[in-house]
Amino acid sequence: MMKIVKIEGLIKRFGDLTAVDNINLYIEEGEIYGLLGPNGAGKSTTINIMCGLLSMDKGKIEVLNEDIVKEAYFTKKNIGMVPQDIAIYEDLTAYENVKFFASLYGLKGEELKKRTSEALEFVGLSDRAKEFPKGFSGGMKRRLNIACAIAHRPKLIIMDEPTVGIDPQSRNHILQSVKKLNSMGCTIIYTTHYMEEVEAICTKIGIIDHGKVIAEGTKEELKSIVTDKNSVEVTVDLIDKVEIEEIKKINGVIDVNINEYKIKISSYKEVNNLDKIIIYFTERDIQIQNIETQKPDLETVFLTLTGRKLRD
Repeated sequence: MMKIVKIEGLIKRFGDLTAVDNINLYIEEGEIYGLLGPNGAGKSTTINIMCGLLSMDKGKIEVLNEDIVKEAYFTKKNIGMVPQDIAIYEDLTAYENVKFFASLYGLKGEELKKRTSEALEFVGLSDRAKEFPKGFSGGMKRRLNIACAIAHRPKLIIMDEPTVGIDPQSRNHILQSVKKLNSMGCTIIYTTHYMEEVEAICTKIGIIDHGKVIAEGTKEELKSIVTDKNSVEVTVDLIDKVEIEEIKKINGVIDVNINEYKIKISSYKEVNNLDKIIIYFTERDIQIQNIETQKPDLETVFLTLTGRKLRD
């Protein structure tokens, strides 16, 4: 699998502040890569350098195996950028907005018209093509922003918090669009402050803090970093028959806690003992009303690694 993005030894300083501190990052073709970090972590600086909006102090970045400095036109032509701040012209129609941005990548004539119409159709705005975005909802403006970034069919799309401040329906539309773009062959770098979006769409995640990549992997790999155990919560009808010391004898069980009719059983994550736990209750005629496995979520991972919530 080709690495569509290679970032090696990237450093960027603003006076005495080191915003990006020797970052190494590799993103393979076909990934939806979640780039996470608290405000000021270095995400936006890294993205702006990739897009040619900022110069780097040290390091090297390649997109599609081409150096972004030596082959600036090539790399910019193959990147679609969806910025956090909506970048559209209120005095141009939706169609004119997409057409303008697509023309910046060299599209002309019938091909330009075709790509413009396709992009508007993709984001569900074909029927609003002749309207001015000043009358659009926030979600529609976000979708138009995406259309402007994809009309030239880039290989790499960078989405910087594309669902900020929009309604749930528009958010769902954008997330489905991300998945569809990915299925069409686009590699996507996705930043967000909503962990549920990362859970829903990202195939790999990198966490940046203080200008460094502090963790990287799939969702499950990152979750495994912060705990060596899994927990299961069993709700039963008769709590009096439950004996904590007997449950602790089950292979792999570390701890048992009871809260009313709920028994929380923690086990080493490498031990699969759920069947034995169920047998314990059934053999004693204790009716199981509900079983819920409990694993750390990405919010817990992020908080553990950075000491801050994602929105800080």
